[in-house]
Amino acid sequence: MRVLVTGGSGYLGREILRREPSAVGTTHRAAGDVRLDVRDPAAVARVVAAVRPACVIHTAYARDGADAWETNVDGARNVAAAAATAGARLVHMSTDVVFGGDAGRPYVESDPPAPVTDYGRSKAAAEAAVGAAFPGATIVRTSLIYGGEMPSPHERATMDALDGVVDMAFFTDEVRCPVHVGDLAEALLELARIELSGPVHIAGAHAVSRYELAQLVAAATGRDPALVRGTSSAAAGSTRPLDCRLDCGLARSVLATRVRGVRDVLQGPSRATAQPPSALV
Repeated sequence: MRVLVTGGSGYLGREILRREPSAVGTTHRAAGDVRLDVRDPAAVARVVAAVRPACVIHTAYARDGADAWETNVDGARNVAAAAATAGARLVHMSTDVVFGGDAGRPYVESDPPAPVTDYGRSKAAAEAAVGAAFPGATIVRTSLIYGGEMPSPHERATMDALDGVVDMAFFTDEVRCPVHVGDLAEALLELARIELSGPVHIAGAHAVSRYELAQLVAAATGRDPALVRGTSSAAAGSTRPLDCRLDCGLARSVLATRVRGVRDVLQGPSRATAQPPSALV
């Protein structure tokens, strides 16, 4: 099965390509065989037509910056339109922060987005754009990603804070469901081969605060979890979605891939074999 992965130089894109060597990955600024700016609809159409994928997995995005809205919204629309025209499946990556974090329970796929951050608003608009351009697309909402061959930004932040590189405290009141990048990549490749339209939630089985995640990473990397400093988002003056737990019952019902909880990965008996040795160093 031929798979095209946008954002192939990114944290998730690299893992998908590592697990699916026959897949074709695009890059924007990084070196690569297939350069693509997803904001350019003609360029997107040309790449999709040239690769002729059975499925496009759209992971390219911008967290912030002047180009974030155009990359996340217009880029998603361009990829969706090109995939639809080519008759390819589309798996579009979204995020748990399309939600407001105030439901007091895990969010299900039918809950309406109500983002409170600029990034969340751009990703919610991207979901709407994808749904309009390609109603048959799969829209995957996920959470904090960790555990790759190199430390994720969340892991690196913990290590840098405890190593004295940066002065950072971690939110005790923001709850997410971190997902191991390998588990997520396997789930996406499985989704590429089945017919499923609309949103689906794929996240880790354990809900933890950013503070608890930092403690888990500290312990897994041989650092002292007691040295992790906590703070609240209110104390930091941030407006953030506080409880973005995702109900992943739909994914569990249709996928064979087991998506583990962060405690199982970072402190459980499977830790030694679940991650590459370089993942948390």
